Amino acid sequence: MTATIAECLPPRALWPERVYTLPEVRYPARLNVARELLDRHAEGDRGGRPAIFSQDQVLTYGELARRVNRLAHGLRAAGITRGDRLLLRTPNCPEFIITWLACQKLGVVTVATMPMLRARELAYIAADAGATAAVVWGGLREELEKARAQAPDLKQLIVAGEARAGDLAWAGLLEGQPERLEAEETGADEVAMVAYTSGSTGVPKGCVHLHRDILASADSYARYVLTPSEEDRFGGHPTLAFTFGTGGLLVFPFRFGAATVLMGPFEPERMLETIARHRISVVFCAPTSYRLMLRVPELERRYDLGSLRLAVSAAEPLPAATYTEWAERTGVECLDGIGSTEMFHIFISSVKGRVRPGATGVPVTGYDCRVVDEAGNELPAGQAGLLAIKGPTGCKYWRKPDRQAEYVRFGGWNVTGDVYVRDADGYFWYQCRSDDMIVSGGYKIPGPEVEHVLDEHEAVAESAVVAAPDETRGYVVKAYVVLKPGVAPSEELAAELQEHVKRELAPYKYPRRIEFVERLPRTETGKLRRVELRQREQEAARKAGA
Repeated sequence: MTATIAECLPPRALWPERVYTLPEVRYPARLNVARELLDRHAEGDRGGRPAIFSQDQVLTYGELARRVNRLAHGLRAAGITRGDRLLLRTPNCPEFIITWLACQKLGVVTVATMPMLRARELAYIAADAGATAAVVWGGLREELEKARAQAPDLKQLIVAGEARAGDLAWAGLLEGQPERLEAEETGADEVAMVAYTSGSTGVPKGCVHLHRDILASADSYARYVLTPSEEDRFGGHPTLAFTFGTGGLLVFPFRFGAATVLMGPFEPERMLETIARHRISVVFCAPTSYRLMLRVPELERRYDLGSLRLAVSAAEPLPAATYTEWAERTGVECLDGIGSTEMFHIFISSVKGRVRPGATGVPVTGYDCRVVDEAGNELPAGQAGLLAIKGPTGCKYWRKPDRQAEYVRFGGWNVTGDVYVRDADGYFWYQCRSDDMIVSGGYKIPGPEVEHVLDEHEAVAESAVVAAPDETRGYVVKAYVVLKPGVAPSEELAAELQEHVKRELAPYKYPRRIEFVERLPRTETGKLRRVELRQREQEAARKAGA
């Protein structure tokens, strides 16, 4: 039997302390995020303003509201009701946004999953969330169908895009349905979404976000850093399934009556052409994407980027050299920032006109950030320690009270596992991760998860996965592999292991480099010393650059 939401939430005593220092915001006890993001813009004269640009399609706020309402009626008719968890698996397309907003109107909890996830990853998320239904893009259904055998509660598949005969078609749910629907009177502290993130242990963790949390991120970071208006057009390539994309391409533009521009998978030329064609003014990308766009020959001459007023960078630290070159060649400042799935979005950011290249920035309005030691004591400027945050959003893990207590500690502070230094002027400078997470090209990849899959291969005795410095991606996944007796290392075997990981996990997680070794470094108690392998990679990179 599917667990209730209350059974999956951490005890209230373990919730982080919420701090409100947002001068213009007062949230009522009854609050529905869909009403705030959509309905108030769809009514009256603003209903004709554009909300979504997608390829050659333009949806106004009025038309978007009508489609959301019709789908909400259709979902309710299909038996999906308040408190149910619905898994959402589509590319960046209007159907994602329509479904997400329809669920929020009904009080249905959305569980979005990245399109590249494979069956074993989807099965875990669906089962852990207790998802009873899924909206899946026709071209992405295969892995989800494989996953259903391990997620017995997942009874309904609603197929968007190309549906087959016998499918419960997403488009069919809208047919003949009323175009008006009042949003459910959800509570401000009612669960709106569960966003899954991979942890250093290799087990995805569900991060709970309330209706209040989602709006608070827009009313802090977006309002004070991005300073948006109705005339803005937001764009970029992060998937809507990640909170970086959910915020940047859905919540932030709709909170302020602006428009969002959706595009397909990232390619440097395509991103530049999309900015120019749709007159994007605020763009969201990872640092790797900015570096790749800067490699496009004569980008300044070939693409009119005059509409662009801000570029946002997150998911990994933005190198000072990338910031400088982007600013010099485009005339646009690139604002670095750090956020997390646990906190929903960015809580430390650079600010336009006050950027220090190489620094992440300063705390966003509404957040208090500090650097602490392992005991929670605040450290002085210039000393490295753990990053701790309080603000209007905070971590609430789904079904993981032990992890909840570890993340939210020291009097309700959220401790992310990132190591930072705060300078005398209050700027925060990233140092490293304190766990085994690898950040490559903007993607977060837990090394132990890749190790688990490598170790399943019949030729592998054991493996260790670490981050290896890379000029383009910042870091890439490097696997040290010990083979079983009688198995000889070869380039062919390395390629076979890479394909094995691609089949089992999202392709971006595969080890781009493999080194066969006779043994792995371990402590006297038998624990793997990944730090030694990381140091080896850093030393090799230093010598190569010397």
